[in-house]
Amino acid sequence: MPHNDTMAGIDASASLPTVLFLPGLLCDASVFADQRAALAGRMQTAVADFSRHDDLTSMAHAALALCDGPLTVIGHSMGGRVAMEIWRIAPWRVQRLCLMDTGTYPRRDGEEAQRQILVDLAFTQGMAALADRWLPPMVHQERVGDCTLMAPLREMVMRATPELHARQIRALLNRPDARPLLATIRCPTLVMVGRQDRWSPLAQHVEIAGAIAGAELVIIEDSGHMIPVEQPEQVTQALLHWLGLAESPAAVAVTVRLG
Repeated sequence: MPHNDTMAGIDASASLPTVLFLPGLLCDASVFADQRAALAGRMQTAVADFSRHDDLTSMAHAALALCDGPLTVIGHSMGGRVAMEIWRIAPWRVQRLCLMDTGTYPRRDGEEAQRQILVDLAFTQGMAALADRWLPPMVHQERVGDCTLMAPLREMVMRATPELHARQIRALLNRPDARPLLATIRCPTLVMVGRQDRWSPLAQHVEIAGAIAGAELVIIEDSGHMIPVEQPEQVTQALLHWLGLAESPAAVAVTVRLG
């Protein structure tokens, strides 16, 4: 079920391989703009829309319905958890899997109360207040004052609604423990993380990559949680290299081969 590019759907001929991008909490297609531009004419791309869903399984089914056939699935943050759910329900569709700045653990003690504070903030004070509270820990600490980075991210958050935020938080709170799933992944897998990610730290991704046979771990330098927009060139070059479309990854990214 292809969409046009304004709907974040298929953007090229159906004869090309398909890359399916899965955005994170409060994120939309804009976070993958650089990566999609680099793939234009070489692979068709689609970006899932998770604005109407409140559980990871329905997100996975909606993403799979965007296009037919085999997929390279790239998930960032919450989208990484959806990517793992796609592998669980339809592994035959997944040719390659990329997990960015994500996690595998179930809900932590006290997490629901902490997230409810932000849910309430969005309803009582609006999405601008939520953006001002939520975004700074998501990026490299030294770039919190960088308007070039922060203004588009803030605008993205403000395009969402309190209801959308509450639905996605519900999905995250009800997430499964994905750790047992990792050993079942048999497709080429890339795990990518910002070295300064304060939300989903590097150590967590070393663990994820180590549990997936043959996985590669790429560390994006000078970046927090929002690697596709904080360091788009590093992320794009690492993806192109992994997809066999570039001779080498970006010089400032670190690739670790595990397993």
